[in-house]
Amino acid sequence: MRRNERNISEIKEIEDIILKSDVCRIALANENIPYIITLNFGYMGSPVRRLYFHCANEGRKLDMISRNSFVCFEMDIDHQIFTGVKGCDWGMKYSSVIGYGNILIITEPDLKKEGLDCIMKHYGADKEYQYDNKVFERTTILRLDITEMNGKKC
Repeated sequence: MRRNERNISEIKEIEDIILKSDVCRIALANENIPYIITLNFGYMGSPVRRLYFHCANEGRKLDMISRNSFVCFEMDIDHQIFTGVKGCDWGMKYSSVIGYGNILIITEPDLKKEGLDCIMKHYGADKEYQYDNKVFERTTILRLDITEMNGKKC
């Protein structure tokens, strides 16, 4: 990071940003073709740091993941525009997290349920859920095993 005073290195502060985020953006790449998507997610901080996502059983992101599972992710909160007299005096304050990891397609039913439960918990529903079998079968769960992440506060 160019401006070190904006760096957030404490995991608690980074996780606070993650827990307040509504969506997570995932950047995929294959053969010099970038692709970014915005997804609902769930975060698990221990025993290992992971993000969970859900999607349909087919599509561009799954095709790209099957060719290159290394991804970048980003989320941000607390957007606040500040103004000034000159155009260059304007700016935005925010907090963000950016990281990297490997994303896997989860097929085992117990692990799929764990991922869905994690997503539900992120959005405020911390309880045991039952899932409709037909919907469950049409749903793919992605698990991003985080290898690196940093926070930034402007």
